[in-house]
Amino acid sequence: MKLSNAVDALKALAHRHRLELFRQLVQAGTDGVTVGSLQAASGHAGATLTNHLNVLRRAGLVSDRRDGRNIWCHADYARMNALLAYLTENCCGSNNCGPASVCVPASPHAKRKAHP
Repeated sequence: MKLSNAVDALKALAHRHRLELFRQLVQAGTDGVTVGSLQAASGHAGATLTNHLNVLRRAGLVSDRRDGRNIWCHADYARMNALLAYLTENCCGSNNCGPASVCVPASPHAKRKAHP
């Protein structure tokens, strides 16, 4: 992931309501959820919800599809995972610092041991 894409995604998620919406979409799984269901769950006015979803779409974090009268929104898991990978790719200076999915950096005051 390019730095500019990471910045765009982080900016989109740096708003409380957008982060909550994105988390709802992640929890919904690959089937996604309708805009109407998101509106009912979040309590946002239609225009406000549309604005938040548009910001998430522009950042590449959300996609949607129309099915009749419904618009189904989906979290873009590939983009989410790319962002997570970007944020953790240099964890611990690329040394093995913990279990595969956990980044546990050493204390800045601790001396690093050389790994064989």
